[in-house]
Amino acid sequence: MPTKNTLRNLLENCLFVWVGLSLILTLAPAQYQFPEIIQVTGRAHPLILHFPIVLLLLGLIFFFLPALQKNPEVKEIGEFTFLFGSNLAGITVIAGLILAREEYEGDALLLHQWAGLGVFLLSVLLYFFRAKKASIKTTLSLILAAGIVLTGHWGANLTHGDDFLLAPLKSEVQDLPTLAEAEVFRDMVNPILEAKCLSCHKEGKIKGELRLDHVEGIQKGGKTGPLFVAGDPEKSILFERIHLPVDDKKHMPPKNKAQLSDEEMMVLQEWIAQGGKFDQKVEDSNPESELFQLASLKFEKNKSYDFEAADQETIQELNNFYRLVTPLYPESPALLVSYYGIAAFDPESLKDLKDVKEQVVEINLNKMPLKEVDLEFLKDFPHLEKLSLNFTDIETKHLQAISEIPNLQDLAVSGNAFGEKDFQALENMTGLRKLFLWQKGISDSQKDQLSKSLETTEIDFGFDGSGITYELNPPSIKQDKVFFSDSLKIEITHPIPSTEIRYTLDGSEPDSLNSLIYTNPVWVNSSGKLRAKVFAEDWKGSNSSVTVYMKAGLSPEEYKLLTDPNEKYKAQGARTVFDKVKGKNNHTSGEWLGYSEKPFDIELKHDKSHKIKSLGLSLLYNESAYIFPPTRVQILALENGKWITLVDDHPKPSEKIEEIRSELLLYPIEDSNFEKIRVTVNPITSLPSWHAGAGARGWVFIDELLIN
Repeated sequence: MPTKNTLRNLLENCLFVWVGLSLILTLAPAQYQFPEIIQVTGRAHPLILHFPIVLLLLGLIFFFLPALQKNPEVKEIGEFTFLFGSNLAGITVIAGLILAREEYEGDALLLHQWAGLGVFLLSVLLYFFRAKKASIKTTLSLILAAGIVLTGHWGANLTHGDDFLLAPLKSEVQDLPTLAEAEVFRDMVNPILEAKCLSCHKEGKIKGELRLDHVEGIQKGGKTGPLFVAGDPEKSILFERIHLPVDDKKHMPPKNKAQLSDEEMMVLQEWIAQGGKFDQKVEDSNPESELFQLASLKFEKNKSYDFEAADQETIQELNNFYRLVTPLYPESPALLVSYYGIAAFDPESLKDLKDVKEQVVEINLNKMPLKEVDLEFLKDFPHLEKLSLNFTDIETKHLQAISEIPNLQDLAVSGNAFGEKDFQALENMTGLRKLFLWQKGISDSQKDQLSKSLETTEIDFGFDGSGITYELNPPSIKQDKVFFSDSLKIEITHPIPSTEIRYTLDGSEPDSLNSLIYTNPVWVNSSGKLRAKVFAEDWKGSNSSVTVYMKAGLSPEEYKLLTDPNEKYKAQGARTVFDKVKGKNNHTSGEWLGYSEKPFDIELKHDKSHKIKSLGLSLLYNESAYIFPPTRVQILALENGKWITLVDDHPKPSEKIEEIRSELLLYPIEDSNFEKIRVTVNPITSLPSWHAGAGARGWVFIDELLIN
């Protein structure tokens, strides 16, 4: 059995071994790779590092307190404790240097690495100089204690993220942006990456040569290629890795880390599907998309205002056939003022607005004749943020008056004939956030000068129309929900105020001549489909934006499925189509009935006191997942013991792969009493030749049957 002196000698000699190995590993070429068994030793670094910390700090107590040195037994315990701690510190440094070869790099690593090596060397120095004066030992002990704390701090930053130790003290409640201000990557995607991915893919630890702590690293990807394929989640490595089984070694995040929630995976998927852009506004997303729906729950839809609301009687008195004063959104004290009808416009009526000058935040005077109107009164509107004066014949005097509005942020003055003095007046409006200036004949030099003067303003000059016809972007459609019980408000917006928005409520394509012109929010009280397009002179009309809205229908007295759905997509059975819950745009969400081998076939009995006027089918279309429009929809009714055909429809087939979308097939029903109704929806039996799965059976997915 070894004596104490033999053990002490062994441990003291080991210190020199650890010093030598540490220096060899520190100076070894960066590209040198260790055998697997040595890598296992390196990965033990987090396991063993706590032992030397405790032993060294415990040993420092004996060196720091000279009174303990007077007792020989206590002194010997202290020295042995420190000697053991120093040996373990050397082993920990060696393991850490080996571990550092595994995809760790950067300033954070260098700080931790050299601090750890310094702590070890200083502990060796302090041990062999333990017999020196107390003042020297005390100084070295303080330096060593500080080094241990700093090394641990930088190691925690390397593992858990920058400033891990002090983050709780510095954390502040961050104000979420409004829905209008929110960006998809900045406010929805990046927080997920920071919470679930950054610990392995950041400066200091770049696993798989992939960095996710800045945009350039995300765009570059890792050693296996790009992180994602814009517009195609299923071909993206990110999508593939997060959907692998948790036990798969390539699954991300690793199974010992916090996993992505279904909502987080959906956000990443939708972001990639929408192009993986880093500057996309949430508002630019399809209102029907899961991404937009989640964002609408996360972010405030509207800006809040803290001033008092105007008197309701005053607002009612201001409203007439040519002027509309309404809250910016329900329950908001902020007011929107809009004028309509050139012939009915009375300039004197503008003075009436002084009664609500504290509450007005937006005024729309588009196409009103303002050439002889004095706009000086607007400077007394302290909260006016948005002013639309397109095609109003305004001049320099008007622009000078507008420049005195204290909090004006958005100004639209397209379609006005401006000269040099007018542009000089615009150059003084440095507080603007957005300026819409679609004017013909603006020279490039004028545009450059205005852009330099208004560096922080987003200026939309439109285009010069020189023989090229551009297509407008589609409008954005906003609605609070898909299902409603009484009525539903639908809003349509476009970033270019001077455009004309036209829409239809029967699902047909809007045109620039006959379709309804959008001026105010549309209120609907029955199920349907709204399509909207944008038109402007010298521009090609936009593509359609589409939304469906469903009025919660009658619940039948009895119902039963005559055919069972596929076992994987059976949701809640027949109850699914009457639960008034709109399924997500994801056929695997558990809210859809899926049919492929058999048609959807249901029979129902309703209360005869309610006469049926329409019947709607809420369907999911996703051609890339073999989910196509049905080939046939039949609605039969049992009347006087005999089945009669009410509907026999063959919906328009798909001609190409389109984005995932909800669809509503709405059929009017004669106002009559029926004993029973039977609905049959047939899936496509053979996919078309243009599809990658040509010849295979397709699917029909249904989530609601609307009876109104």
